[in-house]
Amino acid sequence: MDDDHIRDMFSGLGPVSIRKMFGGKGIYHQGLIVGVLLSTGELLLKADATSAPDFAAAGATQWAYETRSGKAATMPYWSIPDSALDDPDELSSWTRKAYEAALRSQK
Repeated sequence: MDDDHIRDMFSGLGPVSIRKMFGGKGIYHQGLIVGVLLSTGELLLKADATSAPDFAAAGATQWAYETRSGKAATMPYWSIPDSALDDPDELSSWTRKAYEAALRSQK
């Protein structure tokens, strides 16, 4: 996914900056990370204890992986609900949730 497409997806939130990280990209709004693009091409949004239940209820999945020691690990990033991929207004709502989670994580 190219940077222009990412910016378009986050346009309802406002301007974003995109930085390379760990083979993927970090997506930032007002200096806070709100999403990541994995090297697999999957775009994930930041969530926290407040917003994660909303993501789960919408059918999104949390980023999980197996560590080198074989243990399961999860990250505070969730897939974008399928219904939001074709609805810019709904996508804007999810990107705002990601920004709100980023704000809460700063406190």
